[in-house]
Amino acid sequence: MTEKPLLVLDFDGVIVDGMTEYWSSSRQAFIDLLPKNKENYYFPSTEIPKAFKRLRPWVHHGWEMVLLAAECSNSKSRLNLRGIEFFSQNYPKECDLALKQWNWTPNQLQEALNDARRNAISNHPNQWFNTHKPFSEVVQRLQILDNEKIEFAVLTTKSLEFTQKLLTRFNLQPKFVFGHEAGSKPEVLTKILQTQIIKGFIEDRRTTLETILKNHNLQSIPCYLASWGYLKPQDLKHLPSSIKLLDLKTLNTPIANWP
Repeated sequence: MTEKPLLVLDFDGVIVDGMTEYWSSSRQAFIDLLPKNKENYYFPSTEIPKAFKRLRPWVHHGWEMVLLAAECSNSKSRLNLRGIEFFSQNYPKECDLALKQWNWTPNQLQEALNDARRNAISNHPNQWFNTHKPFSEVVQRLQILDNEKIEFAVLTTKSLEFTQKLLTRFNLQPKFVFGHEAGSKPEVLTKILQTQIIKGFIEDRRTTLETILKNHNLQSIPCYLASWGYLKPQDLKHLPSSIKLLDLKTLNTPIANWP
């Protein structure tokens, strides 16, 4: 292997806090999906609902945020009637039920979200960019990573199109950017390992890290849970020794010294 080693990072919740944009775009996508005769039946708030914020750590794909926007905006939804705790404890099942009730498909919701984002960028580009708050210490750290003769890659379930726009805005030039179109995170990491050493993978989803570590081919990758990300309340409990909790102070030390 002649390539420099790589540090691989998730994007949302690791490099950027996009909560304001998540709600804005998801809310608009939901409105766009509504039949014209039902537009006034639901009242999606411009303020980010507590349920949307609280459930964000469970979101794995962008389309789920549109579904949550719909559930938050429907006073008779299972989310509003049964509560955040019940919904989170049964998250996959509740999402499946909500999809059926709304008669939507994940692809349909993903396309609506992508369209909402494209329209926002086209019509109000500065406003759209400003709804994303990069974690400044993470951005600054990545900008000097080459001093350690290490490059970085971004691996996200976000669309490649929007991820690249934001990385350019933050003045970050990763070696690679992999969006959801590239396949699952284990699949992409397996491909990377064929040509390069991975010095670490930083992610804010504990379940993703656990899935990676179950893969025999990926057990050489040091896995780090970003303490500043979108974490579930139970994510820090009984953390396995194979997953290291990474804080911003440690992030800013040489990678060779990381646990």
